[in-house]
Amino acid sequence: MPELPEVETTRRGLIPLLTNQRIRHAIVRNGALRLPVPGNLPQLLAGALIAGITRRGKYLLFDCGVGTLILHLGMSGRLWIANSTKPPEPHDHFDLVLENGTVVRLRDPRRFGLVLWHKGDPARHELLADIGPEPFGPEFTGAWLYRTTRRRGAAIKHVLMDSRVVAGVGNIYANEALFRARIHPRTPARRIGEKRYELLAQAIRETLKIAIDAGGSTLRDYVGSDGQAGNFQSRFSVYDRAGEPCHRCSASIRIIRQGQRSTFYCSRCQR
Repeated sequence: MPELPEVETTRRGLIPLLTNQRIRHAIVRNGALRLPVPGNLPQLLAGALIAGITRRGKYLLFDCGVGTLILHLGMSGRLWIANSTKPPEPHDHFDLVLENGTVVRLRDPRRFGLVLWHKGDPARHELLADIGPEPFGPEFTGAWLYRTTRRRGAAIKHVLMDSRVVAGVGNIYANEALFRARIHPRTPARRIGEKRYELLAQAIRETLKIAIDAGGSTLRDYVGSDGQAGNFQSRFSVYDRAGEPCHRCSASIRIIRQGQRSTFYCSRCQR
């Protein structure tokens, strides 16, 4: 699933091309995504001016003045600038066509993505209202993590992937941040002290920043809005490296299952 770095990379690529551009029309080829695409969305978007593009967690928010277009890439979606002369492929479900001819296309083979419309403050949308602080925001600190986890007996990796605790951190970056902070992924969240949480908060920010600078991670389908693959996977410390030597201590990277996800860690470095 595209996580915060992939969504942020997509946002940054779209901003210079879409900001202050007017929408000619929208094309909905398949509205049966995770939630139905509003039937009147093409009418709502026609003629709207895109004032800006922001991100909340893993959601992209297109400010169209009279409302907000909310997009989520789901499990395997990608949003990019398409060649307007190239016919859409079977999984290309949504196009945003600008008056200058630019085409922004959503491809979502598994159809877990979202294309929604919200009139009013997007922060109050039911899918966004309960999202926790952004990792780069002032509210996200070690003290916040400490206070939020005092009654949480779940493993810290599960807690980091809870969007109510921190926005946008999924499986890949939870693995990588825990390695950077030297915390075992199975450690109960309530057993971690405030000083270690300060280290973890910093590790999350550092991991995400490096990943954004690398254009995100491309493991299967993800590419940025310019069609280029991300490169952070070449810098993984533990993720998808089971059996390989730890870059820090040379011990073998281990893999376990937590819930439905694979967890990678170094048993020597992470305690």
